[in-house]
Amino acid sequence: MMDELDLLKKDWQRREQEMPRLTFEQIHRMIWKKSSSVVRWIFYISIIEFIAPHLLYLIPSFRSGMNYDVAGSLGIKVPLIILTVLQYAVALYFILQFYKRYREISVLDSAGNLMNRIIRTRKTVKNYVVFCLSMILVFFAVFIGGMVFSQDLMEALQLHPQGEVDPERLKWVVVGIMAVAGVVFTAVMGGIYFLLYGLLTRKLHQNYKDLRRMEA
Repeated sequence: MMDELDLLKKDWQRREQEMPRLTFEQIHRMIWKKSSSVVRWIFYISIIEFIAPHLLYLIPSFRSGMNYDVAGSLGIKVPLIILTVLQYAVALYFILQFYKRYREISVLDSAGNLMNRIIRTRKTVKNYVVFCLSMILVFFAVFIGGMVFSQDLMEALQLHPQGEVDPERLKWVVVGIMAVAGVVFTAVMGGIYFLLYGLLTRKLHQNYKDLRRMEA
């Protein structure tokens, strides 16, 4: 039995010596390439996310189903336009930031600089996700505010309840449904962002930890 163990040990040591050993520079280059690939995907996903909603307007059924008079009836058309312009401007800013981070991290540099760029990229992604989720809540809040202060919410929403229904009570039911829908939609979008960006930023974090161990 001991002879077999000695033979296995010697065979393992021989195999270990024959296996190629990666140098510090080779490992650093591998981490750099992986990090560059991750940031490139973050940039691509942000562009797709920006363009995809606009493609829905090419679908006739979706376009015909949009009721553009509701915002005007609720008196929130101008605030929505301002929020939309702000959302586009900030989203484009973040897309440019992702491209900038990709260009920065695509240049092979020292491990210390690469770690700093990974930290900046993860912070940019975090700020982008927080902004997107905040804008969803703000849009719902504006709609809810318009509903609350509407003089005739049922007419504004083109709802025509049958029978003896208390309009004021129905109004608060609709407002409550809208509030719950806002929270649920924001939570769903948060889950999607977690899947899209969370997995990628975790890979960056793992690369950062690997670089720190190399530098230690």
